[in-house]
Amino acid sequence: MRLAFLTHEPYFPPSGGGSAEAVYLIRELVRRGHEVHLFCPAFPDSESIARSHGIIVHPFTGWAMGRYTAHRNLKYLAYPLALARHADRTLQALRSSSGSDVRFDALLSQHTISAVAAGMLKRRWRVPIILNFLDYLTGFMETWPAVFTKSGLVPWLNRFELSLPRRFDAEGAMTVSTPLAERFQATGFPADRIRVIHYGYDAGLFRPDPQADDDPDSAEPPVVVMHGSFDTHHLGGIAREALLILHARQPHLRFRFVGKETPALQRLVSEVRAAAPGIPLETTGFVPYEQMARALRGASVGLVPYEESQGVHCAFVAKAVEYLGCGIPCVSTPLENLSRYFAGEPAIRFSGWSGRSFAETVLGFLDLPIARRREIGRAAAARVAADLDWGVLAARAADFVERQAGRRPWAPEDLPESSCQRPGSV
Repeated sequence: MRLAFLTHEPYFPPSGGGSAEAVYLIRELVRRGHEVHLFCPAFPDSESIARSHGIIVHPFTGWAMGRYTAHRNLKYLAYPLALARHADRTLQALRSSSGSDVRFDALLSQHTISAVAAGMLKRRWRVPIILNFLDYLTGFMETWPAVFTKSGLVPWLNRFELSLPRRFDAEGAMTVSTPLAERFQATGFPADRIRVIHYGYDAGLFRPDPQADDDPDSAEPPVVVMHGSFDTHHLGGIAREALLILHARQPHLRFRFVGKETPALQRLVSEVRAAAPGIPLETTGFVPYEQMARALRGASVGLVPYEESQGVHCAFVAKAVEYLGCGIPCVSTPLENLSRYFAGEPAIRFSGWSGRSFAETVLGFLDLPIARRREIGRAAAARVAADLDWGVLAARAADFVERQAGRRPWAPEDLPESSCQRPGSV
């Protein structure tokens, strides 16, 4: 098939979170022999990346886009219309240059923002669309400042986002979680057009440290770690209270935050240091996706102290999967999807919705002997590698795309001998 792939995030290099999935999903589609045209914000070395990944890139250059771009939310609002126009003009240019009626067989979008553009293009192009929802974007807004949440706009945006598959009569919708799939079904969108994909990780990058010291009498102070994009809903009162309680109970405990120093992280660090000037707290700044596992090494427990919202309940939190992939036990607030998916998993424990409960749950892990923590961490790493490696999830997603686009599902015997090597790498 000739596929149009839409996203609001720069394709390469992946910066973690939702942006990481596109590389692996496109790699699998190319491996199956599909021609992938990528419509995304401009990124460095796009021509060489396109060649090495076996794709055609049509960069959007109207304005800068990215996770940390200035005025991000305003640009997000304008981007769907601009992206749809960019894709439509590109298709017209392809037809003009080739002298033939070039068509796409299907259109695949990543995230809610590009789903809106896909819906616009379906009416123009008359092709099947498959919408891939890696989160419930507007659901996160419930934890935004009161001046915004009390405006009445958030519930409207929530309903609009959940209506997208039905509104555009999408041939398929992939979701990051079962709770999100259930919310789409509740709008009347057919269950047989929904596929729960979950969210994965690269088991070749995120794995237990083979050189970890197994000495149960290690004198090194324990480290609790958190990594990610550090948005508002990641770091609130729960995180602040938990850090202060943990420091009071174990003053030698070290805290490490791996990722860009966003306003939310800077505010948390400032407030915690004001209340506890001697707290041993480290911020690393931005770390590329392929180097993240190295930055997590030596950690005793990973943190997911999210504030409650519909967004986090529907999320398949990447950091939790990556902690487990590295063999690091982790503690999370009781997020609906995580607690359902990892029910009975010894390496992840769920607190209540308070900093005190969160801190006590972390201390429960720290009270375990080092050897026991590593034992349950490594067992969890083996389980997530089997179930959530990107290769597994990308194949599941590609099967669904092919089926919903009305094509015979790909089989290994379809692969030409010359295509046995996967293009591109992370």
